[in-house]
Amino acid sequence: MAAAPLYCVCRQPYDVSRFMIECDICKDWFHGSCVQVEEHHAVDIDVYHCPNCDVVHGPSLMKKRNNWHRHDYTEPDDGSKPVQAGTSVFIKELQNRTFPSAEEILIRMKGELVTTRYLERHGFNYPIAITEMEGLGLKLPPSTFSVKDVEQYVGGNKVIDVIDVARQADSKMKLSEFIKYFTNPHRPKVLNLISLEFSDTKMAKLVEVPDVAQKLSWVENYWPDDSFFPKPFVQKYCLMGVKDSYTDFHIDFGGTSVWYHVLWGEKVFYLIKPTLTNLALYEAWSSSPNQSEVFFGDKVDKCYKCIVPQGTTLLIPTGWIHAVLTSQDCMAFGGNFLHNLNIGMQLRCYEMERRLKTPDLFKFPYFEAICWYVAKNLLEMLKELREDNCPPPTYLVDGVKALISALKTWLKREVNEPTSEVPDNIRPNHLIKELTKEIRYLEEEPVGGSKPVKSQGSGVPLGSNGCLSTRATLERLCQARRARRAARQLREQQRHAPKLPTNLDILEQHTRDVLKRLEVGPLEEDPAFGAKVHAKFNKVSTASAAAAAESLEDNHIRLMLVNGRIIRWGSKVSSVNQCAESVKLGMLSMAGLLCSSKSETADSLQESWWPSPLEQAQHQRRLQGDKSPIDSQGNSSSEAWDNQGLPSPEMDYQYCDPSMSPPLHPSKRHAPNPPPISNQATKGKRPKKGMATAKQRLGKILKLSRHNRVFV
Repeated sequence: MAAAPLYCVCRQPYDVSRFMIECDICKDWFHGSCVQVEEHHAVDIDVYHCPNCDVVHGPSLMKKRNNWHRHDYTEPDDGSKPVQAGTSVFIKELQNRTFPSAEEILIRMKGELVTTRYLERHGFNYPIAITEMEGLGLKLPPSTFSVKDVEQYVGGNKVIDVIDVARQADSKMKLSEFIKYFTNPHRPKVLNLISLEFSDTKMAKLVEVPDVAQKLSWVENYWPDDSFFPKPFVQKYCLMGVKDSYTDFHIDFGGTSVWYHVLWGEKVFYLIKPTLTNLALYEAWSSSPNQSEVFFGDKVDKCYKCIVPQGTTLLIPTGWIHAVLTSQDCMAFGGNFLHNLNIGMQLRCYEMERRLKTPDLFKFPYFEAICWYVAKNLLEMLKELREDNCPPPTYLVDGVKALISALKTWLKREVNEPTSEVPDNIRPNHLIKELTKEIRYLEEEPVGGSKPVKSQGSGVPLGSNGCLSTRATLERLCQARRARRAARQLREQQRHAPKLPTNLDILEQHTRDVLKRLEVGPLEEDPAFGAKVHAKFNKVSTASAAAAAESLEDNHIRLMLVNGRIIRWGSKVSSVNQCAESVKLGMLSMAGLLCSSKSETADSLQESWWPSPLEQAQHQRRLQGDKSPIDSQGNSSSEAWDNQGLPSPEMDYQYCDPSMSPPLHPSKRHAPNPPPISNQATKGKRPKKGMATAKQRLGKILKLSRHNRVFV
């Protein structure tokens, strides 16, 4: 494989991300940073000599300026060509122009009054100027914050896009180089920085977006955390411009609304209403070859001049066409946001960008993807509004209609021009169908017998039936929606969470564990008997028998009750206490597996459970009607049984079978016909196999133990 060609004095392969310049003598290419040539300076060089050729042929030759009103200042000034935007001549003429005052269309408000409630009620159709920041929720650095502080927080090596104002052209440079230019009193050029997004830098902590922009933002409200597409960062921009910086007329990408705050300095905005006529004129002007030679403000009825001094915040609605002049060195902060209030206008601006073939760099990132996310959320919102019998506001219904039309267009376009901005977890056709169904339902059968809420002249939404639809109604709706979501989440958690056992479940589970361990005994001590059992049942496991014998001490259970409810229980405890022993003995006595025998040590529990002669004598006495069996000492053991028929907890017991055969699980024994069950719960019903019988036994255990100190 051939080696990649090497360039520049550093002899490195080509890197598309780095600016390079060609030597007009040796035809070799050099990195601008290696030969101290910045990108915005390269356009001023007529003939470039690299450091090697510079020794022989002398320094590079610079272009000669012939005019001050054209982007190409080498053109001869014969007076036949008009002034172009951004040139020094243009700036002087612009400052001498007179414009209608923006007070005609500007809404001045206090920060605390600019809320989502106000905008939803009165609409967001005109620019808003805020001079009193309290209550706006906007957090900013102090007015002493300088461009050098920006470099410290963001990093000097960050590559940024700057605008050469006189040429209205972009170029790249490091932030440290721009800060050096900004702080230099001698500036051969006018450079403007308007695209420094710092959400992923340390400076992001110094700035908080206004509450109204945060609450309305599509990105903040609808963009999912698990999205395949990277989250758009358009919320926080730092704008640093020197005096006479100018940005020509434009609409912010995707028809986004904008908030600007001038930290220090001054900005002058030239504002034009986004009427259908003005938008058509703007699109024609943007696509014309002589765009820079025509001042767009002259093509419309009115272009308003709005001066934004230091400490003022300006909110510009969707679609407003505006140009910006920096009348003095200025630092400003701003951000863009999409919202539900003007969905139709946002989509119209996006389609205009597509027709104008706007580069992706200057478009809202993943605009179509976020529209799919919004459509999914708006569908849920419309359904909930219909369930709550609450009519949606008119702006939302109109926005959904426009969104449905756009989504259909994008799906058709996807066949020939795939953009792959449809999220994987969204079924586009089904989503469009459901949204259309909701809109049709609103048109054919309005919710609650009223049409969607309309904004009247007073700014208060009214239904067709004349009743007020206040913000309180919307807030109640939001609260109800949040409550339903919380309830759904709780149900999901309960569905996957383990169920808390009831009293009977605990005792039944313990009974099952004990009986399972007692199903067979240690048969290896009597081979002859073990052989007989093997021959008879053919299911005896000596390994499980040994484990059962070793785990006898694990059969105890401890219960903790509060108000008749078991709140704590354990089946493996090292110490034998009265509670655990009583419960165990009660269970085993109900199962018919318990008989008493006096033993002093735990070793007696591990001895063979085959009846001894003494035990056989006790069995014979019981068969003859003597209810007072004798112990190994010859004493009667009837004192060991209390009035309730339960053994005394002070005694140790062995497990034996009255029939002189190995004890079997109740399900394997031939039980006699049980007496009919007559309690109220099962009266007239046939008990279920296994589980119902076990619960009946446990119920009897609880009944017998009710007056004893069984539970602690």
